[in-house]
Amino acid sequence: MPDDDAAARAAAEEESAFSHPHVAPDATAAYGDHPDQVIDFYAPRTEDPLAPLVVVLHGGAWRAPYDRGHITPFADYLARRGFAVANVEYRRGAKLPAQGGTAPVAGRWPDTFDDVAAALDALPDLVRTAVPRADLRRTVLTGHSAGGHLALWAAARHVLPADAGWRISGPAPLRGVVALAPIADFAMAEKLDVCGNAALQLLGGDEKFADRQPYADPALLLPTGIATTLVQGRTDVVVPQAVAESYADAAAKAGEVVGLTLLEEVGHFPLIDPAADACAVAAEEIAQLAW
Repeated sequence: MPDDDAAARAAAEEESAFSHPHVAPDATAAYGDHPDQVIDFYAPRTEDPLAPLVVVLHGGAWRAPYDRGHITPFADYLARRGFAVANVEYRRGAKLPAQGGTAPVAGRWPDTFDDVAAALDALPDLVRTAVPRADLRRTVLTGHSAGGHLALWAAARHVLPADAGWRISGPAPLRGVVALAPIADFAMAEKLDVCGNAALQLLGGDEKFADRQPYADPALLLPTGIATTLVQGRTDVVVPQAVAESYADAAAKAGEVVGLTLLEEVGHFPLIDPAADACAVAAEEIAQLAW
């Protein structure tokens, strides 16, 4: 458990990140029939004829109360820095608490994964209409926390087990992935009880975890051959640094080098808080891959 000072700092960081008003998108498009199967688009706030596309996957432990709204200030921040942005919504867990717990259940199997795969498959056609200035040849995938997991997973669909319905024949056409404090290694996340066993819930509990882990855990889906950077606060008490380091170690053992940017005196939420210096670092890591 974090000490009192660390807990107070984390609470202040969270309050700051959630203090910004939600920013309405320039366009919204559906990629399915469910109300959560939508993508919000933000046009770049610059006059460049073409702009890199950043696909954003929000966090919130894959739980229903946390939708894409809380990350819209970050999406707008990226748009103001010259990116076209696609903010993806997806189905999350039921609103009822998990068995034996008080927090809503994390994620839906297989719906959460179905939606992320479907959104990315539909994205090229949708973005051409919604943001004509988006340059699909310069697409970077990013996500925060549970969304960081989904970003890493989406970039690894070509190395999923052969019987996975989400598998694609080759690497997605991405410039790279920037995962922000991602739940990147499920074994480590469960060891540390990240977000109240959220990864365990996402995969359906103890009885299903081992069988489903090879289809869902980014640390088991390596190497991807796609440029990948993790950005992590050293004082993160929500998704601790050890989770990102464990993923980086797994990548190295698979023969792949991933970037790991560790930020001093930074916790979980500054990475998506436009008022925080850490957010500028996250945007710069995206820019390094996009331009």
